Amino acid sequence: MRAKKTAAVAMLGALGAACLGSAVPAAAADGGMLPHPGPDGLVWVEEFRGDGGVASGGAWEGLPTVLTVACEGGGSLKVTMDSKGSEVAAFDVDCPVGSAGVGSASMNAGVVRPGDFTIVVDTSAQDIRWSLTVTQPE
Repeated sequence: MRAKKTAAVAMLGALGAACLGSAVPAAAADGGMLPHPGPDGLVWVEEFRGDGGVASGGAWEGLPTVLTVACEGGGSLKVTMDSKGSEVAAFDVDCPVGSAGVGSASMNAGVVRPGDFTIVVDTSAQDIRWSLTVTQPE
């Protein structure tokens, strides 16, 4: 059990590091694909290229949760969100060239469990750029 926990923590750290370490400011490219989520936001990935993901905490089960992903560059991406070991959202997004494709999943209050969650973004090509937000609107 301890080995599983250590592997999970290492994976979360790697996902977070990949997302933070290689992010390119969207404003430098074209102003970004998704705006900052404001006070309802739990996570905002301004821009990333290729496969990546996010590990975060702070979710509250008393509010609905909305996961939104935008991408561009040709190809597609697959998005999965897990909360406390259960998949709570999964969807695909087409990523056109020259404009942003957007996909979203809305979850009722209680679907995302309190505390941590992970999101994995799997792109069909490493040059696809994407942006992501997770919000819990009140």
